[in-house]
Amino acid sequence: MLAAAPVIVVILNTKAGIKGIDDRSEHLHELFKAAGAPAQIVPLVSPADAPAAARSAVDQGADVVVAAGGDGTVNSVAAALVRSNKPLGVIPLGTLNHFARDAGIPLDLERAVRTVADGHVKRVDVGEVNGRIFLNNSSIGVYPDIVVEREALQRQGHRKWIAFVWATVKILRHYRGVVVRITAGDSPHVVRTPFLFVGNNEYHVEGLHLGARDRLDSGRLFAYLAPRVHGRDLPKVLARALVGRQRGTLESFEAATLQVDTPGRRRVRVATDGEVAVLSTPLQYRVRPRELGVVVPV
Repeated sequence: MLAAAPVIVVILNTKAGIKGIDDRSEHLHELFKAAGAPAQIVPLVSPADAPAAARSAVDQGADVVVAAGGDGTVNSVAAALVRSNKPLGVIPLGTLNHFARDAGIPLDLERAVRTVADGHVKRVDVGEVNGRIFLNNSSIGVYPDIVVEREALQRQGHRKWIAFVWATVKILRHYRGVVVRITAGDSPHVVRTPFLFVGNNEYHVEGLHLGARDRLDSGRLFAYLAPRVHGRDLPKVLARALVGRQRGTLESFEAATLQVDTPGRRRVRVATDGEVAVLSTPLQYRVRPRELGVVVPV
């Protein structure tokens, strides 16, 4: 348990969640006060400022640094905390909130605040690729390309989900896949695939719990790819997964470290928790067991 009266700093992505609330900072301030754990709220001018804000909070003596936003905000704040030994609190304000769901953090705002106030800390694993932290997953192939296209459409004024659908249709129509050489242990595996998905711990890949994880502390990465599927067939793969008929479509394997090369391409788009960067190959993946403390329900 955390010490009495901890110093709590909340890094707030003001562009996320809490629909219908005009002053998000004040609303969170009042919720923490009501929970008996006053907090300093730090609104972000830009989501890109989250890592610097988190580092500043640590330098100024925060006992708990809270990410209030979606998975991108949570990832950015967590990356600044991994080496600090300060626990991460999460107020899930995003669309999907993958990490909060898998960690058992309530999606209800008041209950999430009370969870932070109660201060029960659990250690979880962190994934890393070429020095970039991810809490959920990292991927190359079709998904980063869709994200880039979606963001371009959003800059043109389209709403996020409409832009995502249009981007997906456009990319899948002509997507040929990516050739990857994966080394985990002694034997490299070379294959063309629409995607390579590397999860921090094991994901359900079919059925009602598709995309969820049962645990966050196994100390293993799990890689998934679909070598016999064309990009245009991915919607069918997803549909089969939802009804539990995915067997034989995906290849998967687990490891503590992975090396991924893309023959003929020295740089490649890589998504980490939904954020896309261009990284040099080979990609060096590793898991960092239980390197992050997270405030979770008792």
